[in-house]
Amino acid sequence: MKVLFISNDGGGFAENVAIVPGTTVRQFCDSQLHGSTDDYQVRVNHETVESSYELKDGDKVTATPRKTEGG
Repeated sequence: MKVLFISNDGGGFAENVAIVPGTTVRQFCDSQLHGSTDDYQVRVNHETVESSYELKDGDKVTATPRKTEGG
């Protein structure tokens, strides 16, 4: 299964990422983000979810840093 991952960190990017069924938001973010998940505002399909939320095929995950460099 795949999810669309949109990172708003630095230059930003979007890519489809293959995941295994049962992957939680915390597990996904730990594998994709640099630094602590707590440093990012993570949303799934435009909604804030618990870190234990299990991702589904076709979900859109966005990660936006809570602080920006020099901000």
